[in-house]
Amino acid sequence: MSKNYMTLMGLLMVALISTGCSKGSDTTSTSRSSAKSTASAPVVDPALAFKGEEIYNQNCIFCHQEDAIGKPGTAPSLTNKEFLSIAPLDFLTRTIENGRAGTGMPPFGHLGKDKIEAVIAFLRSHATLPDRIKEVDSQAVNQGDPRFGETWFHQICSSCHGPEGNGYAAGGTGTAIGKAGFLDTVSDGFIRVSIKEGRSNTRMRAFFGPKGLANLTDREIDDIIAYLRTVPSKN
Repeated sequence: MSKNYMTLMGLLMVALISTGCSKGSDTTSTSRSSAKSTASAPVVDPALAFKGEEIYNQNCIFCHQEDAIGKPGTAPSLTNKEFLSIAPLDFLTRTIENGRAGTGMPPFGHLGKDKIEAVIAFLRSHATLPDRIKEVDSQAVNQGDPRFGETWFHQICSSCHGPEGNGYAAGGTGTAIGKAGFLDTVSDGFIRVSIKEGRSNTRMRAFFGPKGLANLTDREIDDIIAYLRTVPSKN
């Protein structure tokens, strides 16, 4: 067998192996892309959501507006896609049942469990992003320093949320994030993701990294969360 023939066969083998690796890589990439694209928003019972819309229009539309898009300075959006992707069922249920003391949100516990469940189904029927609730709520508890967090809060957050996190009551365009009714129902992960990623089509911008409005670091965001956890005692 000639030397030239052996060399040619070797080159052919290398080419075949390289092609196989390339195809394998493309398949993996396609598989990952496909898996990502198949992730979907939560499935909601259409009949329950329809019933919930009727109850919503009778009780909530006056503040939260049509389709729960919210109104700055009055009530937040409840159908914002980022909000719905991280808001736990318990958070929504307790907020509707108990309201938010010290804010314009009264309790609606009189509606009863079934009607509240229907309203939540109506809200979640607007979801367009994959459910991230477990992932977000399982994030670590903050290890921030409230002393630094107070500085960051007053420099960055208070202009919208008020000097003590009183929200609309303080004349701000942001919600009351310094009230026990909010802080007792959300995880650190919920607050962390809200600060880092913001909420599209609202005045809540992303504040994390070079692309954020304030270029906050993970540690600085945890400092803010640590401070917020001390605020209810001041309200």
